[in-house]
Amino acid sequence: MPKVIFASHVQRHVAAPDSVVDGSTVRAALDAVFVDNRPLRGYVLDDQGHLRKHVVIFVDGARVVDREGLSEGVRPDSEIYVLQALSGG
Repeated sequence: MPKVIFASHVQRHVAAPDSVVDGSTVRAALDAVFVDNRPLRGYVLDDQGHLRKHVVIFVDGARVVDREGLSEGVRPDSEIYVLQALSGG
């Protein structure tokens, strides 16, 4: 089962323990995490269920491109990293 790992910067704002969950897409894996952690959902996703601008996700080292559907596939041994996006000028 994929492992969802939340960076320490995310955990500074909301409880976000690492989780091993069922799911064949990023969306399915995150939804499984959010079942037991609704506040985390609000930090990671906006009201439309899209990835918030200040959050970035990597699956096995590759950045998630589909920020709306989160449709990228994950393998049973995948690692999904949820990080606070960096910005600046």
